[in-house]
Amino acid sequence: MKLTLKVAAIYNILWGAWVVLFPNHFFNLVGMSPLNHTMVWQGMGMVIGVYGLGYWWASYDPMRHWPIVAVGFLGKIFGPLGFIFNYLKGEVPFEFIYTLITNDFIWWIPFFLILRRVHCDYKWRLT
Repeated sequence: MKLTLKVAAIYNILWGAWVVLFPNHFFNLVGMSPLNHTMVWQGMGMVIGVYGLGYWWASYDPMRHWPIVAVGFLGKIFGPLGFIFNYLKGEVPFEFIYTLITNDFIWWIPFFLILRRVHCDYKWRLT
């Protein structure tokens, strides 16, 4: 759990910094037109980077700081749902899914396992 959260923290901080410092780079990589308002994209990078700080702090005691993991897990579920919704409305190109692979999908199982462990440990303490 601790290693997973440290890796997630490092990834999020690096991804966030990349988006803030080079806001058009992702769009150039996947052949999308850059956003008209890069500040919105940079704001997303800042939020992702801040999640990284939360994961780092949670890594010291994942069982105690499980709410940080839960909030991150929810973001990793709702982000792809938002993509699907906006893709079906024709408001975002399919290429945007590339951000979901490393930002969301690969973390579903590890974060779920951390939260399951917390839940099972809590249930065990109640019996």
